[in-house]
Amino acid sequence: MYTSNIIERERKMAIIDFISAKKGGLEMRAGTEVLWSDTVDGIALAILDFGIGTSVMGSSTMDFASEEGFATDMGAMKLWKDALERAGV
Repeated sequence: MYTSNIIERERKMAIIDFISAKKGGLEMRAGTEVLWSDTVDGIALAILDFGIGTSVMGSSTMDFASEEGFATDMGAMKLWKDALERAGV
């Protein structure tokens, strides 16, 4: 019982606070969890499931997304912004 309470508390503290462009999608870090999706819906679901910090830091890959499989350098940021909008954030 005690262990499950600790795990639940840690899970609630795990919010998305770091993102990076990777393989044409976004890798999101929430505590020790590493999440990845290449769709607006998948990223929005991660945002809804984990929440986001008051500030979310981004890797330099977010600025050079074409090197990570996106059509343009702005592709990763557009994917993130579209997911935020879909999640209602």
